[in-house]
Amino acid sequence: MNRFKYLQPSARDLAWGVAVTTIGGQYIESNAPYPAVGHPENHLFGSDGSRTLNEYQIVYIARGRGTFESASCSRTTVEAGTLLLLFPGEWHRYRPDSETGWEEYWVGFNGRGMDELIRSGFFTFKQCIFYTNDFKEVSQIFDDIYNYSTQDIPGAAQYAASLVLMLLGRILYESQSKALGESLTARTINQAKRMITSESYAEKTIEEIAGVLGIGYSYFRREFRRICGISPGEYRQQHRLQKAKELLISSTDSIAQIAKELNFDSAGQFSTFFRKREGIPPLEYRKTYNL
Repeated sequence: MNRFKYLQPSARDLAWGVAVTTIGGQYIESNAPYPAVGHPENHLFGSDGSRTLNEYQIVYIARGRGTFESASCSRTTVEAGTLLLLFPGEWHRYRPDSETGWEEYWVGFNGRGMDELIRSGFFTFKQCIFYTNDFKEVSQIFDDIYNYSTQDIPGAAQYAASLVLMLLGRILYESQSKALGESLTARTINQAKRMITSESYAEKTIEEIAGVLGIGYSYFRREFRRICGISPGEYRQQHRLQKAKELLISSTDSIAQIAKELNFDSAGQFSTFFRKREGIPPLEYRKTYNL
């Protein structure tokens, strides 16, 4: 399996937010020269084994092992199941172990969509090594990107780029799920989320819920925000808003009844809460969306 293609995205392709610039895969046998021939000069490794690209790349090691390092990541051994995220303008080097060789897939891409993901902190230069256990599915994603990238059909380039975003989403999900799954704090926060949205704890304050969990409120609030991205109080408010929308559309309950069910002190307080978040009063929302 040795195939690769280098592409020149059009302005329309880049307007999609992400555009594929290269896609391919190759099997390097043990003691074989690396990299294989046929790649353009601006993608070759220099005499010191390093290179700097003007694009993002995801490199997937499907079999074998080798080494990787970059300006931000120290030298480390990489094995089957490793995904490397390479950044434009940053030097890096990697190669298979001569004893094992390896099978690798890669996809290069550019676009303001990925730039925005970096600016928003979803990915960082120091977080460049990821892992997956689902070899077959990840390999299939690379195959699909290759197949769509090589089709001269309107929309194919955009579909291929969307698969790159799906791959990035999978990388992010697996890395964060692994980290959170191993954390006692994360399990506590998940329990807290269930309690916050439970009717049994609807009248308890966030401080009281932290007390039930046996942790200090300041620590609880800080860790909740770190893991969930919002404060526990805001999480409760978002849940109340969603529940209010459901009741306004699916029931004939009065505003006063809904306010009571959602533990507001009065219909007026509920109406102020709803208008502040949705921009319209609850009755108008009901008339607009209760089709």
